[in-house]
Amino acid sequence: MWVVQTTLPGEWIEAEVGAWSSELVEKGFAACVQRDRITSVYSWDETTQSSEEWRLVIKTNADSKDLLIETILSNHPYRTPQIVAWEASSTPGYSDWVQG
Repeated sequence: MWVVQTTLPGEWIEAEVGAWSSELVEKGFAACVQRDRITSVYSWDETTQSSEEWRLVIKTNADSKDLLIETILSNHPYRTPQIVAWEASSTPGYSDWVQG
């Protein structure tokens, strides 16, 4: 099982984030997407900045991971989106469900 994480703009309303997340599941790129609001502190254009964002934690299988990342990159509103991915282990039942 793989976990892919990205962020979306904090000014997006719940419905926009929900539609963006649901599309990943509906197209089969993800088994599950969890979203929550966060505050990010980061260096950008040589200054320290802080902004509200939406964090998406996406569970997918090894076969879908690369296509999921490509889809995020091609549809993301940020010029340089955060996309991190790591392989994870889970309970057998949950892992089987994510594998499809």
